[in-house]
Amino acid sequence: MTQTASAPVRVRFAPSPTGSLHIGGARTAYFNWLFARKHQGVFVLRIDDTDLERSTEASYQQILDGFRWLGIDWDEGPDVGGPYGPYRQSQRLEIYRAQLQKLLDEGRAYPCFCTPEQLAEDRARAQQAGEAPRYAGRCRHLPREEAERRIAAGERPAYRLRTPESGKTVVHDLIRGDVVFDNAEIDDFIIWKSDGMPTYHFASCVDDSLMQITHIIRAEEHLSNTPRHIQLFDALGAKVPVFAHVPMILAPDRSKLSKRHGATSVQEYRDQGILPEALVNYLLLLGFSPGEDREVLSRDEAIQVFDLEKVTKHAAVYDVKKLEWLNAHYLRAMPPERALELIWDTLVSRGWVDADPDRERLGWLLQVVRAVQERSRSVDELADSMGYYFVRPASYDEKGVRKHFTAQAAERLEAAARALDEVAPFTALRVEAVYRERIAAWNIKGGELIHPTRLALTGVTVGPGLFDVMALLGRAECQARMRAAADWIRANV
Repeated sequence: MTQTASAPVRVRFAPSPTGSLHIGGARTAYFNWLFARKHQGVFVLRIDDTDLERSTEASYQQILDGFRWLGIDWDEGPDVGGPYGPYRQSQRLEIYRAQLQKLLDEGRAYPCFCTPEQLAEDRARAQQAGEAPRYAGRCRHLPREEAERRIAAGERPAYRLRTPESGKTVVHDLIRGDVVFDNAEIDDFIIWKSDGMPTYHFASCVDDSLMQITHIIRAEEHLSNTPRHIQLFDALGAKVPVFAHVPMILAPDRSKLSKRHGATSVQEYRDQGILPEALVNYLLLLGFSPGEDREVLSRDEAIQVFDLEKVTKHAAVYDVKKLEWLNAHYLRAMPPERALELIWDTLVSRGWVDADPDRERLGWLLQVVRAVQERSRSVDELADSMGYYFVRPASYDEKGVRKHFTAQAAERLEAAARALDEVAPFTALRVEAVYRERIAAWNIKGGELIHPTRLALTGVTVGPGLFDVMALLGRAECQARMRAAADWIRANV
């Protein structure tokens, strides 16, 4: 699809502020955003808050914050305005009422006075007959005079769209091709509830029409609603947008993704230390293949390669390992200054750093970040892995103790600590040189000194290069920790 001067691309994402921003919604929003940016179009953020009981301001703000964190911006929306506002559906009720009246005047909609009990009986009767439940049409041919009399008497009807009783409705879908629905299977559905509020179907189509949305990119589960929406567009006298239904996101066991599979909301991923660039990169791969075995793409590269017609029809399978891998990639690639900024509040709250360190201390902190960045998979892991640079080990890894903390190791740690007096300046290269001399003089394998030293200094058996760790800790701290470990070995092994 290409942009034309007469019909610029206009897409929208319309979340309900009734909970947190789900990863599925974020993926749909990102695909809309990519499509708009690819075609120099407009991305509209519209808030579907007509469910007044469940919609909350906190959820609304969380949605906005989630998109801002992900770097998904919008050209029109409740906070930025635009020519087709307001962009919160709860503020557009007069617009919906006017459009409903227009459909009533044209005979395209009608009031329905059926009670819930009558509708339940109709459903039960259809099920007994082995038919799909649908509205029986009880009020379809009700004379207008009778309907007006009942409304004047205080009855509050719902309103239904008068749909075609024969023929077919074809959904032209950019991803799935043509999908054909039999009109006989589509009943006169409710577009306005008896409580005085529009249904999702009606409000959405009115807004898409008035906001001149050209493409509707949404989740696969909405496909079954689409023939109704096409009939609504027709009734409203509006041009039918182009549809594209993106595949569902399934859990690894191919069940519906839920909290039992791990994080499902953008906020949860953020809280777990996932980077926004990693998450949007991962969202791109959920149902779309960039080709050429590419998996790591910047936003500009994603815009360049994105094509709705190359989105897969089959479900995308959630793979947390891939997300963690991407997160580790972006964490390793970022400047240490930004990595330090991401963990700064954590370091301060743990008492590891002063809120306003001097220049020398700040330089040392950046060196520590560089040392641990390569092995960290998340922001939280980055902060945690720095712990032993600030706090002496309170315990030692059990497996490491059994393997490396021997009586001989205690003596070697004491001797190596004394040897560190000879190192000047105290750099990684000079420390390594002294260690190699000790190893050769004692005629032992390098690991017989290096592994006990690492365990003594950090409490664990893996981490950055030992001599880099020692240089960052400094001579006095290394000696203190090595002697403390030697004493611990003598007392416990």
